[in-house]
Amino acid sequence: MTAPDERRTTSIPASDEASGLATATTAPRPSTHRTEGSPRAWWRDAVIYQIYLRSFLDSTGDGIGDLAGARLGLPYLKKLGVDGIWLSPFYPSPQHDHGYDVADYLDVDPIFGDLDEFDRLVHDAHRLGLKVLMDIVPNHCSSEHAWFRAALAEGPGGPARARFHFADGRGADGELPPNNWHAMFGGPAWSRVTEPDGTPGQWYLHLFTPEQPDLNWREPSVGEHFHEVLRFWLDRGVDGFRIDVAAGLFKHPDLPDSDDPTIDERTRDSVNPLAWNQPEIHEEWRRWRAICDEYAARDGNDRLLVGEVSVPTPLEQAKYVRSDELHQAFFFHLLTAPWNPDVFRKVISEAMRDIADTGSTVTWVLNNHDQVRTVTRYAGEPATGEVECLGPARARAAALLMLALPGAAYVYQGEELGLPEVVDLPDEVLTDPIFHRTGSRQHIRDGCRVPLPWSGLASPFGFTTGEAVAQPWLPQPEWFAEHATDRALADTDSFWHLYREGLYLRRSLPQMGEGPLVWMESPPEVLAFMRGDGLVCAINFSDHPVPAPVPGAPILASTSCPPGTLPGSAAAWWITDVTG
Repeated sequence: MTAPDERRTTSIPASDEASGLATATTAPRPSTHRTEGSPRAWWRDAVIYQIYLRSFLDSTGDGIGDLAGARLGLPYLKKLGVDGIWLSPFYPSPQHDHGYDVADYLDVDPIFGDLDEFDRLVHDAHRLGLKVLMDIVPNHCSSEHAWFRAALAEGPGGPARARFHFADGRGADGELPPNNWHAMFGGPAWSRVTEPDGTPGQWYLHLFTPEQPDLNWREPSVGEHFHEVLRFWLDRGVDGFRIDVAAGLFKHPDLPDSDDPTIDERTRDSVNPLAWNQPEIHEEWRRWRAICDEYAARDGNDRLLVGEVSVPTPLEQAKYVRSDELHQAFFFHLLTAPWNPDVFRKVISEAMRDIADTGSTVTWVLNNHDQVRTVTRYAGEPATGEVECLGPARARAAALLMLALPGAAYVYQGEELGLPEVVDLPDEVLTDPIFHRTGSRQHIRDGCRVPLPWSGLASPFGFTTGEAVAQPWLPQPEWFAEHATDRALADTDSFWHLYREGLYLRRSLPQMGEGPLVWMESPPEVLAFMRGDGLVCAINFSDHPVPAPVPGAPILASTSCPPGTLPGSAAAWWITDVTG
């Protein structure tokens, strides 16, 4: 175990480190670097914890996480030191894509609770000083949504079908899809319906699965409904929205053939330019921003819009975060960057140049519910969940790098526990529609969604409780015991304590926040930069030690870091005197 004075020299105030979920003494968290006197600036450097609801904590014993479980976990998150939570979709849904196929945007699916439980969650989060963001899915709905059922019953040419992309097929009998687009999750992007009279009929567009028909945002009633949805949840106290597929919504009005029809299914990060990033999207985000600004004007506290904006370049992403559009957009270029100092420096520099120049702040992210976890991703391609030591070491270093960058950051549940990807789930338990549509395990997302381990030595590891305890909806491997929350809290060298200390210092130090970043001279395998007056962050991408960029002991390091040395696959923060 690392000696504390070698790994960190600044400590947070004491608290009950071994406590469980319900009681936690949280260290005070100064915010001296925030825009003085402006509560509306909370989102600019906030750290938000992503709760993938199915896998966070189950309060009922059915093996599926729920809103009540999320509420039970709030003291744990407050103790960790985040500023708020983002909840994955909990709307009524047939769960073909685990809630991203929404059947009703104005209610709660019974598997997660009800509106009263949601209200209790918001109340308790606010009592603890935590913001609450919820996921909204405007690009598509469920094929079981009342609108789509009405469209099928109505037949061609009616107003109900105008809310979707229905079109006649090509070929002598309309037997071919209207164009050659492919779906993100594999296969064609069109499905043919049977008309009310029983004959083969029109086709409808779905950029993900047939159970997720794309909405037609050129039909005014679609936008009007979502404006009502925003107000419904804002009136219930939410602090903002994470917007799914925020670069989608509008398609090319003519729905022409694509020059590269398979681009969408080659990777989840490639997008068909005819189906994404259309110019009309920006006017819609201005409408959403106006609604949020209306609520902010009432109490002086911003309601946040953060978009999942998948576009080719930071410069293109910057268009979405102009002063009258989205507040922020996830910066995925850092998440997808390989473990390489030149790539990291390039994407960070581009983000600071192109996105920060809009007046927004960069929204950094290293993990989420759609990507392989960093512990596994940075280790290469291990055959099992028992990844080599480089993966955890690099993931710890990357975490310190992210928390030192100007702007906001999002932490995906389990990231603070150092959870690896579960890469060896049997085919028969996989639930990801990507697997079921393609037959391939490439790009599947179940491995990062396995329910969290909270305590104990065997599944369900405290994840699920109740009189009749069911097994978690995805099986947990035995080695999850090494990453259980109770063990992480008791081990001061754990990922959890690294995150907690980093979050505390991020809020305590005036050099942090949304201020400038200045690159420092460093060896080729090292990135080093200065924040404010004298806070230095350095990360060593090599696997061997190098001289530290500044003298003295670091205030926080991802591993044992003797003065004057930065170990391989490590990062550290120093406070240095810039006046002398």
